[in-house]
This record gives sequence, C-alpha cells and structure tokens, in this order.
Amino acid sequence: MEKEIELIRMSSTEIIEKVATYKDEQVIIHNQVNKIDAIEQNTIKADFFLVILCLKGKASLSLNNNSYDIGPNDLMICHPQTLLKHGTIGDDFECCGFCLSPEYAKRVFILSASTSNWCSRLYLDQHPIIPLNEEESQLFCQYYHLLYSKLTGTPHRHQRELINSLLQAFIYEFQDALEKYIQLRPTSFNSSSNLFNAFIELLVSSYPKERSVSYYASRLFVTAKYLSAICKENSGETASDLITSYVMKDVEYLLKCPDKSIKEIANELNFATLSFFGKYVKRNLGISPKEYREKLSQQTEQAQ
Repeated sequence: MEKEIELIRMSSTEIIEKVATYKDEQVIIHNQVNKIDAIEQNTIKADFFLVILCLKGKASLSLNNNSYDIGPNDLMICHPQTLLKHGTIGDDFECCGFCLSPEYAKRVFILSASTSNWCSRLYLDQHPIIPLNEEESQLFCQYYHLLYSKLTGTPHRHQRELINSLLQAFIYEFQDALEKYIQLRPTSFNSSSNLFNAFIELLVSSYPKERSVSYYASRLFVTAKYLSAICKENSGETASDLITSYVMKDVEYLLKCPDKSIKEIANELNFATLSFFGKYVKRNLGISPKEYREKLSQQTEQAQ
C-alpha cells in the first residue's frame, strides 16, 4: 500500500520522466511506456499534452474512465487533465511519442492556427485513439526521429525555432488525418471564439475549479449570461455544463486516490460541506462518493 500511495503522489510528468529518452521543461520524448509499473497500476491525471503511436503489440488502457485497446498504427492523443490508467500491456508492446507542457503546447498550437478548434478537442476527448494507415504511421515516425535528433543534437542559434516548426508541421499532418473522421471548421479568431478559448483555458488550468459561471465571467470581464451564450454558440454546451464536466474529472481522479478521505476531497475541491459534496457527486454520477469507491473496489477485485 505504501508503494501505491507513493506512486499516486507522483505527478504524471514525474512518472513519464522515468522512461524519458529526452526531457526539458517543454518537451519529453519517450518510447518505453510499457516499463512504467506505476501507470499500469494506478490512475494518474496528465499534466501535459500527450501523443503516443503504437508501433508493435497491443495494450489496453483507461482514459477518463473509458476503456480502450491500442494496437499497431494507433495514435493516442490526450489533452492535459486526462485521467490515464493502463490495464494490460503486451510483452512485445512498443511505442514512441512525446509530451508537451500545456504552456508550450498552447504556443505551438496558436502558431499553427489549429487544434484550438473546439470541434477537434471535443472529438479527441471522445475518441482519443486515432487509427492511422501505414503511410501516416511512417510519417509520424519520421517526425518523431527528426524531433529527437534536433532536441539531442548540438545546440545552435535557431534550434528552438526549428523544433517549433517541426511540431507545427506535425500538427498540420495530424489535422489532415483527423479530417477523415470529422469536418473541422476553419480556425477563426473573432471575438466569440477568442472568448470561448480563453474560458476553456481558464477552466482547464484552474485548480480547484470554481463551479459558478459568474466567477469565470468576471475573470473574463463579461456577464455570465453572455459567457453562457458564447459557450452554447461555440460548443453546443452551456458554460455550466462545461464547468461541471471538468469539475467531475477532478472528483473522479481524487476518489481514486486511496490516501484521501471523502471529507479531505470535499475540502480540497472547496465544497462548503461534506453533504453538499455528496449531493453534487450523486447528481452527476448517479451514486454517492462512498458508493463510487465501493464500485471501484469491486471492479479491482473482479479484475484480479
């Protein structure tokens, strides 16, 4: 139990760094995810933008409490705050990929004028595994190896600009692959989309998250009514629904931490009372926090 608690206390970045072939404050390159016992056994919350391509073998994993299988040529993309847990990983499983810090990813995405599109973000939240064809998979590997060589090569004056350009080119390639599944709208930079993106950025980066629309509206210097209308226009969901969705990600993550009591979780997430926290969870999950933990325990026992 002590080892399990110690691993849960580690940040997701610290866990990924255990198998990094390269790391700095902005980028982590990895290719040995199957060697991370911590990820296989525990749920972690990603504090990075994660991209992994399966090269060989198979693995099962849970992303935001949904189960997925990943095999050769499958590309997995996770936004920050994604809940990750590995199930089974084949002995022959091989992968490669990279992590970007949220701040760095945001700068690269803005420069490439893509993936800020809510349509693509929503699709990836619901479909984080994208099957690539052989040509697309080989192209990813070319970017991966070139990125790695530039990061680990002899430093030069335009090294960071070159790396930024490589990542932007990768994003364009990925966007073309994604358009096989959804119709992406051209990225717009009007006041409506700018406000919506600022709201999502503020919501995702906040912890603990405020649960009132008025809080975010005041931070963005607009009325709550106007912010809700902008959210509905850009995502089809109300500001309140979006806030609840992200708050519940934090709730589910913390309920999976065995060293935290339900009362401690309620306090950490700024709920006024334990009773209010219980009602909030039951309204959104259909069961109480205690029942949720009991269900997790039963699932663990059945898996063993």
